[in-house]
This record gives sequence, C-alpha cells and structure tokens, in this order.
Amino acid sequence: MDASQFREAAHAAVEDVISYFNNLSSYPPSSQVQPGYLRPQLPISAPTHPEHHSSILTDIKAKIIPGLTHWQSPRFMAFFPSTVTYPSILGELFSAAFNAPAFNWICSPASTELEKIVLDWMARMLGLDDVFLSTGEGGGVIQGSASEAVLTAMVAARERFVRGKLEAAGFLPEAEDETEAKKLAREDKAAEIRGKLVALGSAQAHSSTQKGANILGVRFRKVAATRASGFVITGVALRTRIEELKAQGLEPFFVTATLGTTNTCAVDDFEGIVITKRMFPDLWVHVDAAYAGSALVCPEYRALAKSQHLHEFESVNMNMHKWMLVNFDASCMWVRHRHLLTAAFSITPAYLSNTATQSDLATDYRDWGIPLGRRFRALKIWFVLRSYGVEAIQGLIREHVRLGEVFAGLVRSERGQQAGLEIISGPAFALTVFRCLAHEPAAQIANGIEPTSIAGAEMNNLTNGHAETHPSDHKPNDDKLNDEHKSNNPQPNGHPLTPHKPKPPTTNNESKSNALTRTVYELINHRADFYLTSTVVDGIYCIRVVSASERAEEKWVRACFERIVEAVGDVRAGRAGI
Repeated sequence: MDASQFREAAHAAVEDVISYFNNLSSYPPSSQVQPGYLRPQLPISAPTHPEHHSSILTDIKAKIIPGLTHWQSPRFMAFFPSTVTYPSILGELFSAAFNAPAFNWICSPASTELEKIVLDWMARMLGLDDVFLSTGEGGGVIQGSASEAVLTAMVAARERFVRGKLEAAGFLPEAEDETEAKKLAREDKAAEIRGKLVALGSAQAHSSTQKGANILGVRFRKVAATRASGFVITGVALRTRIEELKAQGLEPFFVTATLGTTNTCAVDDFEGIVITKRMFPDLWVHVDAAYAGSALVCPEYRALAKSQHLHEFESVNMNMHKWMLVNFDASCMWVRHRHLLTAAFSITPAYLSNTATQSDLATDYRDWGIPLGRRFRALKIWFVLRSYGVEAIQGLIREHVRLGEVFAGLVRSERGQQAGLEIISGPAFALTVFRCLAHEPAAQIANGIEPTSIAGAEMNNLTNGHAETHPSDHKPNDDKLNDEHKSNNPQPNGHPLTPHKPKPPTTNNESKSNALTRTVYELINHRADFYLTSTVVDGIYCIRVVSASERAEEKWVRACFERIVEAVGDVRAGRAGI
C-alpha cells in the first residue's frame, strides 16, 4: 500500500467508523453470534496475493461487526464503561504511525516526556497530593491495565519488604570484599523471607490481587468485609487480620484497598486503613480506583471518595479507558517514591546503556514496570485532554452520576415497587445494584410495608437449581425505546454518590428471589434490547446497571427500566417461555 492507496483506504475507514458510531443504537448491544462463528467465514490460511482494502472493509461490516459487543452503545449498561472518542482515535493513529517502542528516553524522548507531563496533568485534575507528581520524589506511569498496576505495585512492595528485613538482619548493604558464603547466606535469608509473605485484599477487591499473588508465588488472604461495615475493609478488620497472620509467623506486606469496588462501587475505610498502616509501616497500601477514580475530577465528589487520604498510601491507579474518554489501554498509576519501582525493576544490560540513562537526567519507563517496550499511549491522553478540557470532562461525569440517580429513582418509584424491584446498593458512581423480589410486592405496599435495601457485599457462588430461560419471540423496537414512559420522572433522593443506607434483609424466600432475578436478567439479555450484567452480593443474586458511555442519555435509562419491569411481569405471568 503506497501513500495514495493509504489516503484512499484511510478516508474510507474514517467514514465507516463515523457510520458505525452514528448507528450504534441500532445494533443489539451484545453480540448474538455463537462460539466459533468466525472460522467458517474465513480462509484456512492467509492470502498469497494482496487484497484491495475495500474487500477488507467489506468483511469488517459483514463478519467482524456482527461478532462485536458494542461497548459504546447507549444500550450497553453492563460491567463498567469502556469509552472511546474521536480525539482518542486520532491519538492512536499518530501513535501507530510513529511506532516508537520507547523503552528508553533516547528511543523517543517525546514519548517519555509527554507521558510524564500528562500524568502530572491528570494528578492535578484528580486532586492528588503533590507527592505523586514527577517534580518531586513520586510520579506517574501509564500501565496497560489496573491488573498490571496491581502486579507492578506488588513486585515493588515485595522487594522493599525483603530489602528492609535483610538490612535489619545485617545482610545489607553489600560489602565490596564480602565472601561467597555471605552472599549465599543473604540469598538463603531472602528466600526464607519471601516464603512467609502474604498479600491481602477484601472479598470485594478485584481478582487481580489474588492473581498477582499467584504470579509472585506468595500467599493471598482475604480481609473481612462484613455487611455491618457496608462490605468495605475497615482499619480494625485489617489490623486484626495482620495480627492473626503475624501470630502464625507470616509477613503481610501488601494490601489492595479499593475506591469503587466491582460489585457495588463501595469505598474502603481509608481513614481507618491509614491508622493501621502507621502501626505496620512495612505494609504497602495500593489503591485500586480503576473505574470510580475518574469521579475525582469533580471536586464535590472527593470527600465521598475519601481521596483526602490517598497521599498516605504508596500507590494509586485509575483507568482512563473506563470512564474518561480514552480508549483501551490507558491505566494511570502514581507512586509516592519512584525509586521503589526502579529499585525493583531496573536491569541495564550493555545494549541498553546510553549517556542519557547514565546521567540520571532522563526517565526510562522500562524501569517502572514489567514490559520493556512501551507504546506511545500518552498521545491519546494528550489529544483527549486538549480536545475536551477539564470542564467538559467534569460535565460528563456529573451527567452520568445524575443518570445513575434517575435509574435508582425509577427503582424506588411506585412502579418499581409494584414490580417488586429492590435496591441492593447505590446509586454509587452511577452504578445501581438491585434485585427482584419473589413475593407479591403490591400486597406489601397496600399493607404499608416499606421495601428494604441491603448493602452490596462479597461475591459468592450462586445456589443451584435456578430457573432456565428459553428463547422468546420478543424483538427490539428502537422507536418504542426512544419514546416510551417519558412522564415517569421520579425526583432524585439524596446525594448522587451516596449509597442507599443498608437495612436488614427481607424475610421472603431468598432462593426464589434469586431464581426470579436471574431469570429476569437472562430474559433481558436474551431479548437484546439492553445488555446488563449480574453479580451475587452476600448470597443475593442481583442485577447491575450503569450507564456511563459518552452516548448515554436519560431516554435510554428510562427505556431500560421499562424493559426490566416488562420482563418481571412476563416472568411472573409465565410469558417468557419458562
């Protein structure tokens, strides 16, 4: 492909991308294909001769798009958002054109220096303390994902802990004339210390903490996160767990605290964790704010997110590729002391040695994490921040939080209560978690019995024996989705980030409610008007709804609620093919 052909192909591709975005709401939000659908449609081997770009673009439409789940669709309200915007795409275009591996500053100085600058911009936007800025002892780095950030922090925590213990035992610093026996003794002592290490996280923490512990070959233990605490790690629970482990001769060295848990967007007890951390100064606290960290761009949400305590912790990460308009991958990680990363990861063979590195004036991001080569990811962040500006990003976050409150208001409304919907947690950071009660809710309301709420909690295995959903003839109707029930307009109740206050669980048959909720959830996704995800919180099967893509609108939130109510009615009446 020469320059002229590239121009023609690129123009056509851009038009196809624009058309895709313009028609997103017309696609079922989740892919309707079956596993293995693509292989029969493609040749058994790569083509021997070149093909015209138009045939490739044709196959994108005919063979690739049908197999996509459309995360940018306003009808996608599952998981957490994964946004992309036109400025972000432009940044990726230039990054692909420059194709700089950027493992050393000298490989492409602009790549390293822009990354330092935009990470400092982001730290200031989120209200992070100056200890996380590159102008001091800290700094930021772009990782591939929050999981990579957790693993990176855990490696640095392990090396810091082991070095500290070796120094206390007299094995460090190394002497120039030390004997081989002393070196072997130090290695044996380090192995002994590593064998006792324990990484900690609550049952609400992302699975990446446990995976990181598996990769490092250290133990993983959970910290209690009870219903009474709102299913967050408290400082007392953390201290209790550490003391139990130390009594067993083990060494807790790392804990993941969470700002916005996956199940319910809960925020751990940072204030209490700070107190516990001061009692155990060797403990590395990493804060995973992958999704909800974006809300810190709005100053009014920082107190609720407890971000005033973040400067007490060693590292923090948030994913711009979730809620802040930058496409995957763009996980921002900040550390208070960057030398702890470089001490853990720095290896400089002769072929990587250069004057800039040896001068200590340049940053080599290869020493800040696992990969050697790194993409020029700062470009797309730079494009987005300059194209939108802070105020527009704040406005988008606030609107999504408002949409979360609108949905929760619908669930709490008379229509929602008549359908038997019950909020489990939220709205918190635009996420609402609810379930469907198996008893007759209208009778409860008539008798003046208040519907209850319970806080989100630990993911458990669902009990066996749920009802099975069978195919339905229901088809999406976009015009109806756009227009229906606009008059149903409940007023927001409370602060949009404040979770519903936990109440005691209801006394109805929990297994029947679990089965009903699961059947309703599966029916909604089968009908493909909307795509939702489910979870199990404290043994209760529930449905999660979060509408936070750039194309999210209130009309879609209201339409989703109507589809949920419709599905509940169909299941109760036996009209869902069950």
